[in-house]
Amino acid sequence: MSESIDFAFGEPEPLVGGWRDMATVHFDPFNDVYTPPLLPAGLDKLKRANAVHGRCVSFKAGQMANVFVDTSLVPLRDYRRACDDLETFGNAYFLRVENVFGQLLNLRHVPALNMRVMKDGRFKYLRPHGQDDVIFEAGQILHASHYDTGQDRYGVPRWAGALNDVFLNSEATLFRRRYYGNGSHMGYILYTTDPKMDKKKEAEIAEQVRRGKGVGNFRSMYINIPNGKDKAVQVIPVGDISQKDEFERVKNISADDILIGHGVQPSLAAAKPDNTGGFGDIEKIERFYRRNDVPQLVYPFLELNDQLPSGKRFEFDFDKGMPAAV
Repeated sequence: MSESIDFAFGEPEPLVGGWRDMATVHFDPFNDVYTPPLLPAGLDKLKRANAVHGRCVSFKAGQMANVFVDTSLVPLRDYRRACDDLETFGNAYFLRVENVFGQLLNLRHVPALNMRVMKDGRFKYLRPHGQDDVIFEAGQILHASHYDTGQDRYGVPRWAGALNDVFLNSEATLFRRRYYGNGSHMGYILYTTDPKMDKKKEAEIAEQVRRGKGVGNFRSMYINIPNGKDKAVQVIPVGDISQKDEFERVKNISADDILIGHGVQPSLAAAKPDNTGGFGDIEKIERFYRRNDVPQLVYPFLELNDQLPSGKRFEFDFDKGMPAAV
């Protein structure tokens, strides 16, 4: 008589690894740096993984660049990259470029992804592949940040309260991709009851099921129960979301929360309206955003002016390029 065999299902796989507690910053004595409250590599990956979040980051960085006034302090290229860093990580860094007399010539952007805060006002740029890290002495780096009430070493992005919604929205999309890639089902149990099935045939069936399993969350199982009292062969679906699909609802709710977290109106984030009337006058919406939200976005750069000489400071024109109010 054949013995029953079975295979266990796998565990769900998250899109991005866990993120650190926001109120916790530790000093790493091995690298001589403070660890960021949120893992920069995770924040960087998340921007690429979610369309709504990525769009909001790019839109806000673009708005910050639109109001920028070129005073020869920093090239527009460097400033735009710093804006992207500030909205992605909550931090942006500039290197002071000085002449032989110690006078400031301009500022150059230093990527925030691998920048770490050290003690005594110093900074370290982590270099990959075993290369020596770059240490900047106190006064060489200007650090712009969105203030975090939990600690004072690093800034955090202002949208951090929507992190779980960004995760949920991204993982819902990944789940849907796997669902279709698995043949529009979530795995199944192949159940047989034939007492005459030999071990070789049983192993062949099990191998075929194993080869046909879906990726990630979607696994299938084969069970043989000799002398079972039901039909000889059955395929039992593990789950089916084709009829009662929560995908759209999860996507819409999480997308709304992401927009709220970023403080970006749906029309400015290229969202599709749910009604035939649309979002209203987009020029008025953009004008309101420019006058009320964009100044808050560039405050971290304006705060650096206290460390800059007269004539070489950040300046912004919030009416630049805007149509006249009707």
